[in-house]
Amino acid sequence: MHTMWKGSISFGLVNIPIKMFAATENKDVRFRYIHKECNTPIKYKKICPTCNKEVTEEDIVKGFEYEPGHFVIITNEDLDSVKNEVNGKLIEIVDFVNLSEIDPIYFNKTYYLAPQDTIGKAYKLLRKAMKETGKIAIARITIRNKQSLAALRVYDNILVMETIFYPDEVRPISQVPGLPEDEQVNEKELTIANQLIDNLTAEFEPSKYKDNYREEVMELINNKIAGKEVEISKEAPERNVIDLMEALQASLKETKTQKVKPTTKKKKTTTKKQTS
Repeated sequence: MHTMWKGSISFGLVNIPIKMFAATENKDVRFRYIHKECNTPIKYKKICPTCNKEVTEEDIVKGFEYEPGHFVIITNEDLDSVKNEVNGKLIEIVDFVNLSEIDPIYFNKTYYLAPQDTIGKAYKLLRKAMKETGKIAIARITIRNKQSLAALRVYDNILVMETIFYPDEVRPISQVPGLPEDEQVNEKELTIANQLIDNLTAEFEPSKYKDNYREEVMELINNKIAGKEVEISKEAPERNVIDLMEALQASLKETKTQKVKPTTKKKKTTTKKQTS
């Protein structure tokens, strides 16, 4: 696993040297655009529409559009002059909170944190303390010149860090159009909906969830590589539109059937007593 960042966790006056690794990876099937005539990957050039010519990286600068069509040029020296309160190699813990207090909408990207040394005395101390108190840490960190909030917690036997959005980065729900304001519902429908939730309630087992679409796309690709004929699947039949109560009752019946596990009765074995 590639180390993407080195620094330390600031825990009061305690300094914990750590290495950071990306905890997740995007496994989407990616395609390249190919010239149909010769099967060559297409290249994209940076063209200035005013000068109508290709530009190089050396000719490109950063600009902020403060009005439509009006830009102010910002150099790297300008950005360096901006005071950054967070050390670029420091994860500074500012608070400890309960995980239940943070809504998942704030979570962004997850990273694994490992100690830089093999002993990891301070690392183990923080991990143990967080386990026993059940708290997670809110910290500040700068990654690639971007200051972020982060949540540190214990996952299995490792410290993980999740960057979290600032409150002003989460759009207010008032911007969502057509949201019903009242909560009045049919009581019978609500009862069945609660029963349906109960029937579908299970322990979270990550391994049982799979990206079926990705697996089918990879099977399609492998079949084409092997020269096999690709069968076009038939469209799934459309379900008849029924009212809400009918849909709830049908769903409840279906989930009840799925939840009942077939039991196989064991045959009783009888032993004959020996007579002397």
